[in-house]
Amino acid sequence: MHEDHGASRSPKHGGPAMAAPILRFDLQAELEQLRQQPAYQNGGPSGMTLVKEPDLRIMLMALKAGARLPEHHASGPISIQAIEGRLRVRVAGQTSELIAGQLLAAEASIPHDVEAIEDSAFLLTIGRTTYAEVSDQHEPKA
Repeated sequence: MHEDHGASRSPKHGGPAMAAPILRFDLQAELEQLRQQPAYQNGGPSGMTLVKEPDLRIMLMALKAGARLPEHHASGPISIQAIEGRLRVRVAGQTSELIAGQLLAAEASIPHDVEAIEDSAFLLTIGRTTYAEVSDQHEPKA
């Protein structure tokens, strides 16, 4: 059985992690919404959690050119998959540039930061973790 819930999102806090056994997202439509958020309009990061499971979190992020996610680390392994634009990612003292279609993965607890060289969007995935050091600050206040 295939459930298609369009722009369905997992709840930010509490409740069931997924609304259906299978979720499908229109990333372009979600990005259009993110780019309307005040954080994005003011040059900051804008994001939303698409999937929030005990062992998996997937976030869609949008950054205007020049915007940054300051150095931080996650308590689980991560991947950053560029969807649009060009990103500069600094991980453990190494700098990589990612363009649409490229992916970078890093082990847990490694300091990293992300900067948009151009208006950009990416999927951030965090694997098994306690989420003790994962912030929801990128999401708009309800």
